[in-house]
Amino acid sequence: MTSLPDSPDNYCYRHPNRQSFVLCQRCGRTICPECQVQAAVGVHCVECARRDRQETPRAYSASRRPSFLRNLTGQGAPVMTYAIIAACVLVYILQSIPGLGVTQALQYAPIYTSGLPGVPFEPWRMITAVFVHSPFSISAPWSILHILLNMYTLFIFGPILERMVGRWRFLTLYLVAGFGGSVAVDLLADPLTAVVGASGAIFGLMGAFFIINRHLGGDSAQILVLVGLNLAMGFFLSNISWQAHVGGLVAGALVALVFVRTRRRQQRWVQILLVAAIVVVLIALTVVRSLTY
Repeated sequence: MTSLPDSPDNYCYRHPNRQSFVLCQRCGRTICPECQVQAAVGVHCVECARRDRQETPRAYSASRRPSFLRNLTGQGAPVMTYAIIAACVLVYILQSIPGLGVTQALQYAPIYTSGLPGVPFEPWRMITAVFVHSPFSISAPWSILHILLNMYTLFIFGPILERMVGRWRFLTLYLVAGFGGSVAVDLLADPLTAVVGASGAIFGLMGAFFIINRHLGGDSAQILVLVGLNLAMGFFLSNISWQAHVGGLVAGALVALVFVRTRRRQQRWVQILLVAAIVVVLIALTVVRSLTY
């Protein structure tokens, strides 16, 4: 007889000493028979079942609202995703106001972390650039596609991932992926080349979705094709920072790998330390790069 695999992921999240191979249909956590609540399709964990009961009295009135409004205001709404989208749109509007100089103040170029004499040292640009996009121009009206495509992709992947990992983990994932994209620009791009856009962070979300989906046993063929096509565009089209795409993809995948390997409650501090270690490595790469100028 073949023995069943013994893995930390195969133990109930509420009873770590009970082995189980059943996952909650909502959150994907492992649940033992005592923690399984029968649902219309499959089983839910205790928390997801309780959340369903809390939402039941509002089901009729909520059903009359558009799905977008239900997702925005209902239980478990992807607040961080919508907040990031709102921040990017607000910055984009401010960029369009003449004389404010928002783009120049927030964009990132490796020269700002070079430490060269006479050059302002402004490392925070490695994060602020993630919320800035190519400003609209009458001479180049297609530049608006930059923010539209990024926000659409964030609108698709953001809610899925935020519900999977939680709001604060999702925000951490987004920021670390964006930081990783800026680090790759610092290492691989021309020091005077300024970059803007959420593409690095969004590639990180796609990389994270691939890792988590594979961990849950899902089909990852479509996401691989999507990532491959978007990466190829960065190499063959001008004015696209492929460095940010690659850096964000790698950083996002690493953070997601930490999340799926340390998802038990007892591993919370291990998870925090490992994510912090990724950030420290990215900072160290930036420091080492500054020493080579």
